[in-house]
Amino acid sequence: MKRFALIAVVITVFWAAFSGSLANEQAIAASSTPLFKDIKGHWAEKTINDMVKQGILDGYPDGTFRPQEPVKVDQFIKMLILSYTDLHQNGSRSWNIPFLQSLSEENQAILKQDYRYFDFKPSTVGYWAKQFIDVASDLHFLNKSRYNDFQADMTRENVAEIVYYTLQETEFLEDGLFGQKMAQAYGDLMGATEREQKFIAETLVKGIMQGYPNGFFGVGDTVTRAESLVILNRLTDKSKRLAVPVSPEKLERVVPTAGGGKKIIIFPDKRMWDAYEALLVAGQLRGSNHDFYETTLRLFKDQSEKDSVMNRPSGSAALNEEAAVWLDPQYNTYGITMRLREGTLARNKEVVEQFANQLFGYNASTFKELFNDLSKRVESGAKVASQQKLIGTDNVSIQVDAATKTVIFSIATKK
Repeated sequence: MKRFALIAVVITVFWAAFSGSLANEQAIAASSTPLFKDIKGHWAEKTINDMVKQGILDGYPDGTFRPQEPVKVDQFIKMLILSYTDLHQNGSRSWNIPFLQSLSEENQAILKQDYRYFDFKPSTVGYWAKQFIDVASDLHFLNKSRYNDFQADMTRENVAEIVYYTLQETEFLEDGLFGQKMAQAYGDLMGATEREQKFIAETLVKGIMQGYPNGFFGVGDTVTRAESLVILNRLTDKSKRLAVPVSPEKLERVVPTAGGGKKIIIFPDKRMWDAYEALLVAGQLRGSNHDFYETTLRLFKDQSEKDSVMNRPSGSAALNEEAAVWLDPQYNTYGITMRLREGTLARNKEVVEQFANQLFGYNASTFKELFNDLSKRVESGAKVASQQKLIGTDNVSIQVDAATKTVIFSIATKK
């Protein structure tokens, strides 16, 4: 009996192992089975499979996806909205948390109040895409009055426009000069309006859209189902975006943005490029009581003030850093903003002097004398009028707000 029992145990163990192995092989085979019979080897095959599994777009009953078919305007808008949601096991959806956090308080309130019953499904009564279009319009992702026919094919400039406004509401817009430079490399860009060129440039510099090997962007071309999924994948997942090369020799630089992002900026000349380098070093003079995003160095009284400013509610203007030194590449302008509280000048003296030495060279002492004199007078409550001074080849415009004891020095090369 013991021998038979032992044989039974061995058979059971063997069968369990065999069954498990067979199940694994079947699972592997199933996972490797293409979702659609017409996308094998397609350049966007992986993205199509991934996005279809997320329910962003469906295939057809005949087992095809038809990746080269044009996508319709309403289809693209629906896909855009669904790309910012999470699909749950029970088939329901909810807004993606990072997406909600990226929105302004106004847009968050719109979703919570006006669309609290939105179920992310096509309307069963009336036009199927109405709610998707309304949501996108209310969030300012598009201007629905610009579309006469939502069943029309989506063009590449249409897509660029929606991507542009979506980025404006969820991230930030890149340096326009750098984007225009990239866009001008395409031979058909002049076929787009000036407004459309702005949209196209933004999608290029963000690494979300790209031109074709023939040197054209594809102005006027329709966007395919496959292309739309890839574009939306790059829009909603920054890790999927195309790398955009920069050239320091051409005064192009990648700078940090608030929230851990990056932005590409073209500096107008070597002088501002060197001034940026000087600010990087100058900020360290204040230890941790500073931050440096894009081209603005903000200086705080102490860690407590820094925490208060960084954590202030969105839209609040009650709390500000005590000083800022900034560059404006678009207008080739430099500046210093001082909110003169007790000890402000002493705490930020080294930073201002280092910046002035770099910017004015031989004329630095003249600027520092003017800066210290006016700042002390404003701090003491003396009446100081806004004024302009010429230092070397620079126009220095001084704006004074006596009520808040704030003085702004704006510096631009004389033309």
